[in-house]
Amino acid sequence: MIENNVPNHIAIIMDGNGRWAKKRTFPRLFGHRQGVKRVKDVCNLCMEFSIRYLTLYAFSTENWKRPAEEVNGLMNLFREFLQKEAQNLINKGIRLVVSGRYHEFDDDLVNRIERLKEESKDNNKLVLNVALNYGSRKELVDAARAIVKKGYKAEEIDESIISEHLYEPDVPDPDLIIRTSGEQRLSNFLLWQAAYSELYFTEKFWPEFDRNVLIEALNEYKDRKRKFGGL
Repeated sequence: MIENNVPNHIAIIMDGNGRWAKKRTFPRLFGHRQGVKRVKDVCNLCMEFSIRYLTLYAFSTENWKRPAEEVNGLMNLFREFLQKEAQNLINKGIRLVVSGRYHEFDDDLVNRIERLKEESKDNNKLVLNVALNYGSRKELVDAARAIVKKGYKAEEIDESIISEHLYEPDVPDPDLIIRTSGEQRLSNFLLWQAAYSELYFTEKFWPEFDRNVLIEALNEYKDRKRKFGGL
């Protein structure tokens, strides 16, 4: 049972949808569809455990390299999720923010994202930060460009200035980063923000992620000693 030392912000690399489907002789897109269902469940669990911020790595800048059929299928899943779950997120007090170059998506999808961001902006039960068309290196490039454009002098730039120009500067750094499917790397995810995050890796594929898996991660987190470089 989770009683104390709950992370304020968890971030999840939702990996393994395609492999989960392949093991069951289903198309990869079926795995992605099952993965979308986990998003709703995990949002509910975060609110139950008083976790205030949840970041989900939904589509990376590298995912464009996948077959066009899979990319198009993912875009349709995002669109479908926004259409079906928008009112549910609002009713539950969830605020949507988005990290990444999502404005490169088609106009219909961008408009849906912008509308839900606006309609949910006053919600405070949970901040759901979805990383869409996100790459941490590109985030740092975009931050550097914004800083230069504002005319900062070199000696004025420090860590706080860089942090203020990231995609969602009001979202605190993640306390805990979870990656599913057994892979043990960050894959260009929150590289700046993850400087002192605790990392947790599970063999479970994302469509298998459930209450028990999250509790295992939270129980391990609460026993970690976070020193942030100190003693």
